[in-house]
Amino acid sequence: MSFKKDWEVIVIGGGPAGSTTARYIAEGGCEVLVIDGRDPIGTPLQCGELVPTNDEMRRLCPDVPDIDDLLQTPPSAISRKTSEMHLVPPSGKPLRYSFEGFMLNRVVHDEALVNLAKSNGVEYLVDSRVDSVDGNTVKLRDGREFSAKVIVGAGGHNDPLRRSFWNESSLKIPVKFVLMDGDFGDAVELHFGSMAPGGYAWMFPKENGANIGVGIQNKFSKGRNLNDLTENFVNRYEGNITFTGAGSLPMSGTITTFVKGNYVLVGDSAGMVLPSNGAGITIAMIGGRIAGQVISEHLKSGVPLSEFETRWKKQMGKVMSNSKRAFIFGSYILRLPDWIINLIFNRFTKPFVWRSITCRNMFFIF
Repeated sequence: MSFKKDWEVIVIGGGPAGSTTARYIAEGGCEVLVIDGRDPIGTPLQCGELVPTNDEMRRLCPDVPDIDDLLQTPPSAISRKTSEMHLVPPSGKPLRYSFEGFMLNRVVHDEALVNLAKSNGVEYLVDSRVDSVDGNTVKLRDGREFSAKVIVGAGGHNDPLRRSFWNESSLKIPVKFVLMDGDFGDAVELHFGSMAPGGYAWMFPKENGANIGVGIQNKFSKGRNLNDLTENFVNRYEGNITFTGAGSLPMSGTITTFVKGNYVLVGDSAGMVLPSNGAGITIAMIGGRIAGQVISEHLKSGVPLSEFETRWKKQMGKVMSNSKRAFIFGSYILRLPDWIINLIFNRFTKPFVWRSITCRNMFFIF
């Protein structure tokens, strides 16, 4: 299939951030091409696959409007529903909380976002990797070139736009995980302590299995490597491992600016991951909708691209600030010996721990 060379917008990366951005650009009446190196989009799996339900999102992000329009998760993309989250210290005695979430089939989920964008007129060029961006021109590794009035970087933490035109560094937490067959109950588990220095380990139950993994801050690992830590944690569970994956999460929160000239960053490339809990899929989609709407308004009526940052701060500024503070505080707590962490996780601190995980002011409990 041949593609025309000139577009109003090119989006680099077709994951949740890129596809959502493209969807809303197209809904605004603009031509948009998404370029992605994967085929199919959504592979290989690189994350824990847990997202809050729409009702839970309304509680977590109260300033974000029209959640149901944004998050249209099809039943086929939901592997399992959960109603409980356990925060587990080294002692193994969990703090239990109500939490409504979906465990995704990530490939099906991302394909659904692609199809939703396509239904609005978005074009996709897959199995094609971007080599560089120069002015309004996007150059592919195979030599092809495309141009656009606005170029969006939604290619994750190694996005070519971010790499070439932003020199702001972000803390990246390496993660490694497995998919394991078996029955692991209904509750989502987050584990804290020396098994995951400066980060956390997780067990997210799926239909007939689980996603089990570890994310750490290397500076707190005291020479222990992620492979060994992951193997030790995974060995707590019984089942056949069917897949092993790895990746990294930007955990500094959002970068200072998302816009430079006619370049826009969104999703992981802009740091749109909540540091206190690692949530990135739905947060990237919130950013994608704002970016897409602003870009289409920019092209149609001259709204400045910087309006993206203004609207993001209005919808997500408070949540992101709370999450950053909780992550910094938690990083100090979670480097302490396991016996102290066990003491900290108790029925008196339970509401404060939950508020930090869910990106609310830790010390305001009314």
